[in-house]
Amino acid sequence: MKRIIYATRLTWIGLIFLGLISCTGTKKVADPNISVFKVTDYQVLANWAALPQHEDPSDEVPAPLSGIYIKDSSVDVFFIHPTTYTGKLNGRWMADLNDEKLNTKTDESSIRYQASVFNEFNVYAPRYQQAHIQSFYTEEKQRGEAAQKAAYKDVRSAFLYYLENWNNGKPIILAAHSQGALHAKYLLREFFEGKPLQEKLVAAYIIGLQVEPGFFSQLPLCEDSLQTGCYLGWRTFRRDFEPDYDSSFRKSVVVNPLNWKADTSYAPVQLHKGAILRNFNKVYYKVSDAQVHEDLLWISRPKFPGSRLYKSRNYHIGDINLFYLNIRENLRARVRAFKNKNTEG
Repeated sequence: MKRIIYATRLTWIGLIFLGLISCTGTKKVADPNISVFKVTDYQVLANWAALPQHEDPSDEVPAPLSGIYIKDSSVDVFFIHPTTYTGKLNGRWMADLNDEKLNTKTDESSIRYQASVFNEFNVYAPRYQQAHIQSFYTEEKQRGEAAQKAAYKDVRSAFLYYLENWNNGKPIILAAHSQGALHAKYLLREFFEGKPLQEKLVAAYIIGLQVEPGFFSQLPLCEDSLQTGCYLGWRTFRRDFEPDYDSSFRKSVVVNPLNWKADTSYAPVQLHKGAILRNFNKVYYKVSDAQVHEDLLWISRPKFPGSRLYKSRNYHIGDINLFYLNIRENLRARVRAFKNKNTEG
């Protein structure tokens, strides 16, 4: 199947590095079309991008990893994909779930390159009426926030349907990227923090968007590789680069995905287990080091064929697949720790 790769402000060599969509855009604003919003019906299986009972791109395993793939169906992953609705607004601030071209773009970018990281467990990933990328950039904040809040209603409805129909008391890993991380923050606060469901949380991987210090009052940050019932995340940039973000975007806790620490300790390239770049069936080993810098994750220029020609210093769209094997191994470790803790209890 032909892959649809969307890239904005990237040179052609960037496509070698990134198998995902870009989350950048201009500031042209159209009128919102939110007044007619209706929550998606998640009884309709077509409204899910990934389900354990159906074959989809989240099931794919990179060829070098196929020999060590072991399925554990005792744990669920609820995955929320990032913004893939990045074209012209045309008066529509929220994605149309009947847009097959957009659905294919989502499946062949985020679901294949991100959700597949978690596929040693049961992956559930809803399609949702995501807010357009402009919702994060428009100078008319009320419009953008209205679209994002409506999108959260869809994600919330999907999560409730999943809980009521498929979870059956299993442990949960919550995973998300970018816009998906925004919605994951609110799911965690509404359904997990200080509630019985927190006892079922293995960990929440909230990646690619800021998680402000103090956003959670009871849910702890993951500060080592085996801690459970906690959350973690990062945003990836070239070492010494400071993004020109609004100050509201520059407040975040960060966990280093090479050593799984929340401090500023340096993680050398030897700790990098492997990345999946444009070629899904090729693993690139020892691609980069990593270190937490304030609210960012800094890495040196990634090492892969042609990387010297890659000029971007913002690695946002590679936040997950850059650390593909590190995340995959950490998932196994946290699940083992979670099960051991509950067995002992």
